[in-house]
Amino acid sequence: MIDEAVVARVLAAALRTGGDFAEVFAEDKLSSSARLDDGKIEELTSGRDRGAGIRVVRDDTTGFAHTSDLTEEGLRAAAEAAGAAARGGGGGVREVALTRRNNTSPHEVQILPEDVAKSRKADLLLKANDAARAAGGAVRQVGATYGDSHRKILVANSDGLLTTDDQVRTRLMVSCVASGDTGMQTGYEAPGRTIGFELFDEVDPADIAREAARRALVMLKARPAPSGTLPVVLKRGAGGVLFHEACGHGLEADLVGRDASVFRDKVGTQVASPLVNLVDDGTYAREWGTYAIDDEGHPAQRNSLIENGELTDYMWDHLRARKAGRQSSGNGRRQSYHHLPMVRMTNTYVLAGEEDPEEIIRQTPHGIYCVQLGGGQVNTATGDFVFGITEAYMIENGEITHPIRSANLIGNGPEVLRAIDAVGNDFDTWTGTCGKDGQGVPVSSGQPTLRVSAMTVGGTAA
Repeated sequence: MIDEAVVARVLAAALRTGGDFAEVFAEDKLSSSARLDDGKIEELTSGRDRGAGIRVVRDDTTGFAHTSDLTEEGLRAAAEAAGAAARGGGGGVREVALTRRNNTSPHEVQILPEDVAKSRKADLLLKANDAARAAGGAVRQVGATYGDSHRKILVANSDGLLTTDDQVRTRLMVSCVASGDTGMQTGYEAPGRTIGFELFDEVDPADIAREAARRALVMLKARPAPSGTLPVVLKRGAGGVLFHEACGHGLEADLVGRDASVFRDKVGTQVASPLVNLVDDGTYAREWGTYAIDDEGHPAQRNSLIENGELTDYMWDHLRARKAGRQSSGNGRRQSYHHLPMVRMTNTYVLAGEEDPEEIIRQTPHGIYCVQLGGGQVNTATGDFVFGITEAYMIENGEITHPIRSANLIGNGPEVLRAIDAVGNDFDTWTGTCGKDGQGVPVSSGQPTLRVSAMTVGGTAA
């Protein structure tokens, strides 16, 4: 995107006002999407976003400017603006010698999405629509969205780093609304991977649609959920978002540093059941949060956060790691070149245990079996959370029985971690977008089937 010599001169200009550290982040992103509603393709879009963000750090002050002008003049103007914001006035000249670092992609992309005709992408939605409506006459509405992106980034900084990455993501989302005696119920399914259009050699849009329709139809038969404190068994993958929100954010070093985390000063202490092992892994498989480098140029890596219930580390970006005298954990991420990086999760998950998932259910006389969670709210300073349940069932006498609806899970992250008393030997993940401070980035989370011995269930049953 930018010539190496130009990058070096831009960094030098950024440091001229006396900055301690300077960084150039350049991005060239192609994206396309298609949306179906009420059986018709309502939208086919494609776009390109190209530009650079320049950061200059002086002591504890950060100056930042971004531009869509990737000429040397445009970049130098942004660099000077960022430098002036970090520290006004003149200064000496500091030359930057760049050393290129090559990265190995976590996996090979076979079919670039931009090489696929829009008609083929639209056909996926039509196929999903037909399959969802064929699942049952109670299905009244079907919505489907296809999306892909091809993002190329360049990161260079005044420490001499120069590196690049090429990231491809493809996803299909299907939602269904079914109507019956209990009102309207919704089902949703949305797989995505960091691969190209070959995703649909592995995932059939009709199967995705049928699963979304099944969820909506099952919930038509659901009874109001009970209220009270009950054991909760989370099906593999179902609780990933809970651990992401209720525990993961509290392990991000910026929130820890702002005293906005319940896990502050807890490294080396027991914060969870000895059965719990939690990692954040930006290299994992082809998951939604996988990449070769983060948005500060640091290699993605597997970071162990909790081992046998003991908190072992936080997640770190470059600046907070530098201040702490340690290395970044590869968790510096940003939504685009318009934004500053911050500490963010990648693929965060609880490792599988040794128990048979079916045995966990059999050993639960009475409780809730949660298959899919919806949205929620978390206070990272206290760990308190509320999550909606979109698919769940009663467990009675060790067996899964009737579906339940209109339920919330209410609890506290550290308390839930300590109350886990069974961890299965299976595993699955959840794909999503993580929002923080106005920025969204792709992530995944996951876990094996596990049981929380006691959790507050907020239902509507009399």
